[in-house]
Amino acid sequence: MNQEPKRIAIFINSLAGGGAERVTSYLLPYLVQQGHEVVLVLTEEELAYPVPKEVPIYYLDRSGKNESGVAKLLKLPWLAYRYAQFLQKENITHSFSLLTRPCYMNIMARWFTKHPYKLMVSERNFPSMQYGGKDLQAKINNFLVKRLYPKADLVISNAKASAQDLVDNFGVDKERTRTIYNPIDIDKIQQIEARKDFFNPNYVNAVSIGRLVPEKNHTFLLDAVAPFKNLRLYIFGEGALRSALEHKIQKLGLENRVFLMGFESNPFQYLKAADFFLFGSLNEGFPNVLMEAMCCGLPIVSTNCKSGPDEMLELKEAKKNDIMFTDYGILTPVNDVACMQKALEYVLEHPEFLQACKPRLLNRIQDFRREPILEAYRQLITS
Repeated sequence: MNQEPKRIAIFINSLAGGGAERVTSYLLPYLVQQGHEVVLVLTEEELAYPVPKEVPIYYLDRSGKNESGVAKLLKLPWLAYRYAQFLQKENITHSFSLLTRPCYMNIMARWFTKHPYKLMVSERNFPSMQYGGKDLQAKINNFLVKRLYPKADLVISNAKASAQDLVDNFGVDKERTRTIYNPIDIDKIQQIEARKDFFNPNYVNAVSIGRLVPEKNHTFLLDAVAPFKNLRLYIFGEGALRSALEHKIQKLGLENRVFLMGFESNPFQYLKAADFFLFGSLNEGFPNVLMEAMCCGLPIVSTNCKSGPDEMLELKEAKKNDIMFTDYGILTPVNDVACMQKALEYVLEHPEFLQACKPRLLNRIQDFRREPILEAYRQLITS
């Protein structure tokens, strides 16, 4: 039996493409179906996902993505004040924010109102790495997370390692943390047909998905695959490093073995036809692309970056200087080309290992099925 309806605000920058945005797009209709009143609060106008007609949209701001970091920082108190007025006017009982800036405003809103509301924030990154840089922006974010996050009623992380990092290094009370993994729409993905005629069967074909940005570490993948003449790598994603990657591909003579495929809205058709998924990221929150590959029965070869891969692949023992076998693939130390090449050599020489992973992957992915995870969110948000 459902609880009494709540007046819930879901607060995020926008509904552009991204992991947090996808979770929001799943959560909005689910909460409505469960009988709750929901308002979506945005600071940008981009809507890549549909919003249920029952959910009104309130624009706290209409700033563009190109707004400077200084402007965003200076506007925080003003927007927090506006959000406080909104909470009181709309009689919001539960406020849940995703992504860093909305989380700051959600917490700061309490400075400007005595209106009672349950205040929840969602941390999508591994904080010590995301906010641990030496540049000014990282230092400001580190300061704000330490000062603000402990004041939230609840901090929901999408990985256990991320939640523990908040406790150990940012002063968040362990009793105020929860972990809910990202959900995946297994049924929808299972209906997608594989592009069986796309890959050349004379090669072992790997797929990688990720924005072409430094933290995804594609240059590392290029160095790792270079020696293996029978391996082809297809990288799906766009970003600022495309030209640099194209230059490196030419420099290494990989034009016939590494392909930059651009953004693809339906990568599942390729994932289902490939031999394994290759991932070299430096840091993550909880990488959705690994879940998507697992849902396609695609074995994983990935760096053991913080956070997510070790939890998703149920790693039993981490190693700093060697490859790590799991039931679902192989993990390697971050940015260690020699270890990644050792992992690649193993899977190329042992195709039976990849075959053995596939049924276990399809069983493991059930733990991330969308509906139970959305219900876990509902229970935390509305309790």
